[in-house]
Amino acid sequence: MKLTKIIIGLLLFGNLLVACKNNEKADGYGNFEATEITVSAENSGKLMQFNVEEGQLLKKGDYVGFIDTIPLSLKRDQLLASKAIVYSKSGSVLSQKNVLNAQLKTATINKTRIENLIRENAGTQKQLDDINGEINVIQKQIKSVESQNSPVINEIESLDVQLKQVEDLLQKSKIVNPVNGTVLSKYAEVNELTSFGKPLYKIADLSTMELRVYVSETQLSNIKIGQEVTVKIDAGDTMKDFKGNITWISSEAEFTPKIIQTKEERINLVYGVKVAVKNDGSLKIGMPAEMWISK
Repeated sequence: MKLTKIIIGLLLFGNLLVACKNNEKADGYGNFEATEITVSAENSGKLMQFNVEEGQLLKKGDYVGFIDTIPLSLKRDQLLASKAIVYSKSGSVLSQKNVLNAQLKTATINKTRIENLIRENAGTQKQLDDINGEINVIQKQIKSVESQNSPVINEIESLDVQLKQVEDLLQKSKIVNPVNGTVLSKYAEVNELTSFGKPLYKIADLSTMELRVYVSETQLSNIKIGQEVTVKIDAGDTMKDFKGNITWISSEAEFTPKIIQTKEERINLVYGVKVAVKNDGSLKIGMPAEMWISK
């Protein structure tokens, strides 16, 4: 009889321990996030090549496609031809300007040398005056040439600007992946017409996920940036554990989001916390999880 009472007592004590353990609650609840980047077209035209598939791993700098560049290439050829015609109209004047610029460069170097000689008492003020006069004459000659040929020079400068714009658009016709990550969504297909700013695909780095959780004001004293915590997700009938590190703690309180379960917890203000978790492939964007702080 006495032995039976002891056994019953042990069973009751064991059930009490299990009940206490089951009543334990996580220190924070939230969902996994990742920084998602939408890659958009930087030019308009037909999508000639687009090597992107959902779930594909891409590296930063990977070339994934291009937009039709034939119209831009033709425009570049046209601008180059126009520039050649303008040069032929005023080749001698432009050559004269180049010669004068070379003379000005040489005179400026000589002036520096004479100034150094004067500081060493090896040169005269007359030498410096002569070289300054020479520089002034050359500068006036350059201005004279420019005034005589200013319309041509302006036209050439305008063509150079247009050429740079075309070259920039040609470069932007290449679709280059901007970050390491996994393709989440694909919004375009080969042979479709695209336009500047139109989304092509969405990518995110899923190697490290961020769990955004919320804690009460009383819990703030127990956490700090860099602190290691345990993150748990549902795995069938059990929970799967991950190690995480707190990377951010909100400085302002906010109303508790709906993911907090009980009515009592929802009426309080809470603080947002981000936890970085190394992803083994099982963590997904939007997946719910719990944060447990080591006591």
